[in-house]
Amino acid sequence: MVYEVENTETVGKLFDGWEETLIWSCLQKVMGKIYVVDLKSPVSAMAVIGDFAFYAGTPSEQLAAYKPEWFAKDFIIMVPQNDGWGRMIEQVYGKKAKPVLRYAIKKEKGIFDREKLQRVVSELPVGYTLCSIDKRIYQMCRSESWCMDLVSQFKDYDEYKKLGLGAAVLRYGEIVSGASSYTRYKEGIEIEIDTKEEFRRKGLAYVCGAKLILECLKRELYPSWDAQNKWSVSLAEKLGYHFSHEYRAYEIWGY
Repeated sequence: MVYEVENTETVGKLFDGWEETLIWSCLQKVMGKIYVVDLKSPVSAMAVIGDFAFYAGTPSEQLAAYKPEWFAKDFIIMVPQNDGWGRMIEQVYGKKAKPVLRYAIKKEKGIFDREKLQRVVSELPVGYTLCSIDKRIYQMCRSESWCMDLVSQFKDYDEYKKLGLGAAVLRYGEIVSGASSYTRYKEGIEIEIDTKEEFRRKGLAYVCGAKLILECLKRELYPSWDAQNKWSVSLAEKLGYHFSHEYRAYEIWGY
């Protein structure tokens, strides 16, 4: 049997040293859920949040194969804590498990140059409008697949207003780029940035990212960044972050 963990303190040590805010969201019970096969003395754990599952402790075939009933998507990104978990994921999912490299960005307070970020925001190209993600833009994001992940982890606007934070660039009243909280933990957010394909390479994501970081700093929230690709790493570095390390994950289709 697989059980949902209510008292997350019982599994905290399994995730020790893993600087991943999505895991912190689960441990803090802000967002996401954690599962184990032994509630009394867990030696393995799976944290599920958004499109991600993180596996810690002793590799467990039961956990690797488990799909929570509430998880409706057929796609998930699995992140193993160690090689043993990686082999277990490959064993359970076979060819469905596509290994990918992701890029961790350092979590460092006090590194952001506010004056530089303000200059970036002020350099928004003519013809575009920068604004916060309000109810109207939230609904706009929910209606288009390219920008849905800017708000998709929040069940409705009320929850987004309470826990989320975001900036969007509009063109003729329609969203073309945005930076928002993919998830939230007590001390900060995990950033999601998206730009509509035909509006890329215009510096819009740079402006959105700068605006969101500034808004986080005003609220004393840390704007955490994890990169899917090297383009994302480059954008993060332009905004003041520093690269940490590569890590392996698995994209599972047909989950």
